[in-house]
Amino acid sequence: MSSAPALEGISILDLASVGPGARASRILADYGADVVKIGPVPAREGVQIVPPVYAYSGHRLMRRALFDLKSESGRNAFMALASEADVIIESFRPGVVDRLGIGYEAVSAVNPAIIYCSTSGFGQSGPKSAWAGHDLNYLALSGYLHCSGRQADGSPALPGATVADIAAGGMQAAMATMAALVARQKSDEGCHLDVSIADGAFAMMSLYIDEHLATGSEPGPGHNILTGRYACYGVYACADGLFLSVAAIEARFWHNLCSALDLDRFTGSQMDDSRQQEIHDALVYVFATRSRDDWSDLLGPADCCVAPVLTVGEAVEDAHYAHRGVVVEAEHADEGTIRQTGTVWAGTGSVSGPYEVRDATVTDTRQLLQDVGYVESSIDALVEQGVVA
Repeated sequence: MSSAPALEGISILDLASVGPGARASRILADYGADVVKIGPVPAREGVQIVPPVYAYSGHRLMRRALFDLKSESGRNAFMALASEADVIIESFRPGVVDRLGIGYEAVSAVNPAIIYCSTSGFGQSGPKSAWAGHDLNYLALSGYLHCSGRQADGSPALPGATVADIAAGGMQAAMATMAALVARQKSDEGCHLDVSIADGAFAMMSLYIDEHLATGSEPGPGHNILTGRYACYGVYACADGLFLSVAAIEARFWHNLCSALDLDRFTGSQMDDSRQQEIHDALVYVFATRSRDDWSDLLGPADCCVAPVLTVGEAVEDAHYAHRGVVVEAEHADEGTIRQTGTVWAGTGSVSGPYEVRDATVTDTRQLLQDVGYVESSIDALVEQGVVA
């Protein structure tokens, strides 16, 4: 990896407070981009909600500026920053940024090279584009939820993480932004990226969707090896009440597992539908004889595709993750030393020593406006008017 971060020198204005847009800017900042979080000025008659210090890794390595985008002078101040930015990320409902006067057309008029990334639940167009939604809704629409395991009442189980926000939205937005930056090197032209989380969730289901389109089959729970049809791919309880994941898909891994468990009689029956209940029952019986960690220590190194089901608390202390350096320290003025997820993405760098996590009330608005030509008296006036903070 080169010594300079991949996105060093790239300036990003992030209007997304939470969700996929914020996840995208977190990724881009980890690759070295200069991210400025843009938020509204605190309401004079109310108290602005301060997010927990751990949210989105405390927005480490990011700056912050507050504008009243509904006022002309506040909007003009934001547009001054936008005129010199490389990327803008926003996650308002479709049409909102245009009504505010800061949409792609308005920004590109003063900055033709801008890469304008709009993240939304269902995209900027289409029958559902105006719908409100959250992670579960996008997974439901794409077929993901239908293919998930079932609860006791037959309803799909809730996902253990915000998969759509993270992968279908945040990672899609970051990937599209980086691709657009590469394209701009050739053309010097900006673009408007329409990042639909629902579209991203659809793409995550492409293995099953393409199967359906080609064969007419209807994937769902128990449809194939990945959704519970075969005993070689599942989760089993151990003697201590903890769980072990088994994913012995390939024949050689299944052979290794059967050999290690003294279940060689099932080696040739891995995909025999008529024997799946028998195989499942045998695995349930055997795994119940030892603890999760005993099985993990035995089967993990034996090429069986087995791993323990860890809690979040166990995962952050796992020896493998410790070796990989995925948990780092950060310093907060009030909270002191805290731990958080590090720069885990391939090709990202890390700092020597703890990261700085600043108090959410600290802003960089004054310096940012000075950098684009505002004089002190003009900034003072904007602050006094309450349109920047």
